[in-house]
Amino acid sequence: MSAAPSFADADDVAWIKRCVSDNADQGQSAETISVYCTCMNSKMSSTETLSITAWEKAHPVETEACSKQANWKK
Repeated sequence: MSAAPSFADADDVAWIKRCVSDNADQGQSAETISVYCTCMNSKMSSTETLSITAWEKAHPVETEACSKQANWKK
């Protein structure tokens, strides 16, 4: 299973991999984390310099939407 959509560039793949790593200890399945991180990456501007983990703190609406899409268990 790929952690990134097929249209992702190298930067997207790197950001998603970092997000997956940042969230590995959250008690979620690998699939849930991958879906969440891919969703969050798709909501960010291609010129964003913050990591997904840093960006999510400033964007609670997008974070909640991606959590729901990924079926993140609280």
